[in-house]
Amino acid sequence: MALTAATDAFRVRLDRVTDDQLVLPTPCEGWTVRDLLRHVAGGNRMTVALVEGCSVEEARSFFARSAEPDDLRGACAVSLDAQMKALGPGLDTTMVVHHPMGDMPAAQVFGFRIGDLLVHSWDLSRAVGGDERLPEDVVAHVYAELQPMEPIIADIGVFGSGPSGGVGEDSDIQTRLLDLTGRRPS
Repeated sequence: MALTAATDAFRVRLDRVTDDQLVLPTPCEGWTVRDLLRHVAGGNRMTVALVEGCSVEEARSFFARSAEPDDLRGACAVSLDAQMKALGPGLDTTMVVHHPMGDMPAAQVFGFRIGDLLVHSWDLSRAVGGDERLPEDVVAHVYAELQPMEPIIADIGVFGSGPSGGVGEDSDIQTRLLDLTGRRPS
């Protein structure tokens, strides 16, 4: 499953982060490693809350509560575990009725997490000088999901400046995905 692979990719990188690296800048403009971990932990917790039936306001409070834990790396790991435990049968028929983007199947909500975890795995690796290679099958999955949004992706507000226009179809798929999401891997 793509969420498992994306979670594993992020966890491997998280396990290698040291306290002194929390202040390092990431490719996400204005974010440190600490900010990136807060974001991922908050997104995981918010997803679990939404799937469990919380309102948007309640779910956002879960996001806010992950802002300053004493052990940020530990809180992030716990949130990854909780998100994986929230997976279960019936995700295609279980509706998340309070999602900020409207009602949608829980499987679609978890789909958003796949891309978030995968791309932020690369961000985390880039920030701390780790291995930047991502699981190719998950990269292909996320690219297939995001590529149709290429003309508007910069306008969405969560992918930086979007594609640079300088990465061709002959580039490897990871480079194309990173460029599509506003990252400049070279």
